[in-house]
This record gives sequence, C-alpha cells and structure tokens, in this order.
Amino acid sequence: MSFLSEKPFMLAAGGTGGHFFPAEALARELLDRGYPVTLVTDRRGQAFGGTLEQVPVHRIHSAPPGAGFVNKAKAAVQMGVGLLQARALMRHLTPAAVVGFGGYPSVPTVFAAVHSGVPALIHEQNAVLGRANRMLAPGVRHLAVAFPEVSGLRDADRAKLVRTGNPVRPAIAALRDAGYAAPSADGPIHLLVMGGSQGARVLSEVLPAAITQLPEGLRARLHLSQQCRPEDLEGVRAAYAGAGLGGLELDSFFHDVPQRLAACHLAVTRAGASTVAELTCLGRPALLVPYPHAMDDHQTANARQLDAAGAAWMIPQPDFTAETVAARLASLLAAPDTLAATAASAHDWGTADAAARLADAVTAMAEAAAAGIPSTPSTRTEAAE
Repeated sequence: MSFLSEKPFMLAAGGTGGHFFPAEALARELLDRGYPVTLVTDRRGQAFGGTLEQVPVHRIHSAPPGAGFVNKAKAAVQMGVGLLQARALMRHLTPAAVVGFGGYPSVPTVFAAVHSGVPALIHEQNAVLGRANRMLAPGVRHLAVAFPEVSGLRDADRAKLVRTGNPVRPAIAALRDAGYAAPSADGPIHLLVMGGSQGARVLSEVLPAAITQLPEGLRARLHLSQQCRPEDLEGVRAAYAGAGLGGLELDSFFHDVPQRLAACHLAVTRAGASTVAELTCLGRPALLVPYPHAMDDHQTANARQLDAAGAAWMIPQPDFTAETVAARLASLLAAPDTLAATAASAHDWGTADAAARLADAVTAMAEAAAAGIPSTPSTRTEAAE
C-alpha cells in the first residue's frame, strides 16, 4: 500500500463516453482505496467531473489515421508528438501503472509506458478488440475485458486476459438486487426504448408503426417511455396519436434512466457496451438492435453474445421492420415466463462490481511489477477469433 500510495495510477482515455466512463469509474474506485490518480487525454477529452475534480489532467497530442496520404502523415506527426509528451510524463510522474481504455488518445500513453518499463493494462469494453487496443495488446501485461469472448485477439495475447466486466454508473449498480417482476396477465406493461446518441432514428420510425399493429387490449396495457432525437419528437408523438396506449412519455434525454430501466418489463435498445452493461447489471430483457455502422460492427458482436447466452434477443437493423417487431412484441409480452427467464440470464451475465475487479487487477499488476515478479490474471477467460 505504501509504494502504491506514493505513485499515481495513470489512466489514458479519449473523450467519448464509451471509453471515458470506465476510466472515471476506475478512478473513483482507486481514489476510494487511497491511491493517487492522474488522467491523460487529448484536447477533445474532458476532466472528470463531480467528486473527481481533484484528479490532475494532462493533455497530449493524438489523432486517428485519416483517409489519404496527407491525413495519415498528419496523424503520424500528432502521434509522434504525443509519444514524446507521454514519455516526458513517465519520467516526471513515474506512475505505478498505466491503464488504457481504448481510442487513439490512449495510444501514445500506453506505448510510452511499455517502452519505459511501466506496467500497463488495457480495458476493452466490446466483444471486438478495438483498433487502438489491437495495436497496444502485444506490449501490455494484461488485457481486461467485458465479454467472455473477444474477437481480434492474437493467440499470444490470450494468456493476458482477465474478465472484469464493464463498469456501470453508481446509480445502476445500486439497483443490482432490485429483482425483476414479469408483467401480470392483465396488468400494465412498461416498455423502454432508448436509441443512444447515434442512430436512434430507426427506432423512432419503426416502433410507432409496430406498436399500432398490436391488439387493442395489449396497447391499452402498454406504458411506453421512448428516447428520440429532438428533431424527431413531434413526428413520433403524432405517430402514436390515437394508438390507445396506457401511457406515453417521449423525450430527447431521460435524466432517470436507472429508475426507468429498473421499472421496465422489456427494453428496446442499441447494443453499445455501456447499454449492455447496464441492462445486464439490472437483469432486464431486451430487444437489441445493433447500430450497423459502429466501428468493426462491434455492436453486432456484443448483441450476438447476449442472444447466444439467452440474455437478450438480437434483431439486425435490416430485419427491424414494423411487421417483425410487432410480431416479436406480441409474442414476448404474452409470455411472462420467457421474459423472466431472459431477465435471469441477463442478470447472471452482468456484474455490478466491474470497477472493483478492474482496480484489483491493476493494483495486483503494479504490486507484482514492484516486486519484480510476473503478474498473473486472477480470473481468466477464453477468447475466440
């Protein structure tokens, strides 16, 4: 503890929520354990807010490789400058360990750690190893993953795996044991529809047409909460007019998502890593519609694993039609035992202590490195190409 309390844990993450939130969750856990933390990001990144404002932030250069020779050359220069900046940080801060969370802003920092002899771990949130993490995996000591199977791995990196899960926000974790109650035969049915920041429009286009095809009695029991893009709100509201729903709430952003997830009988969502982590932490059945333009189609890989585990149902976007969705909703909402079984499988798949598991892996790695001994992941997982 004395050694680790003297040197900071350096977390490297970009500004996107999928990479940034797990870094914030780990920072919070390490701080709670009494360890110092520092954040490294690029100019697009942000500082941790709220109770983590005391975490120092260092910004370095980075850039994804663009299309064409000129853009690639500019990106290479940015990465080169970032690597020099990161190596200077290593010499100045002498961190106990470095943790990368994917995205190109993590590349210079993790590379600098590897070449400076600082123990490094990377965290992969999706079922497909991201491009930045593919570059970094050969040099790091451990690779923490959220999914039991991760594609894009080299065989040589399989021994580095430790399955920690993907951290969820504290408000979600607090509801881990809330339990799932399937809808009663004649009682209300709570349906939650969330599209995320990208591609919510297809849900706004298809769901109203699907729901209006449901039997009148089923529609009368349906209490629907749906997230829409701001520009789609009035059109969606008009599409539901006259549907005879038991309740309807539309908004571009829900501030009480944890409570809505806990209350829902069925969710219709994308299959991003954070969404999957929250659904499975609470144990809520869901129709997953992967965003087809996600990098490396990782949302399809995410959804496919949950579908195979009986923890959700995947509907590829080309198959997400009003007729298909209406038939699926009518079938599922009439089968409370199926909903309950899927909720139980989702709950078994998920975890609420991913941040603690990740902190355990990181601190064990740092302690082993300080003692000059190899560190071994405490929890192995198999990965498939």
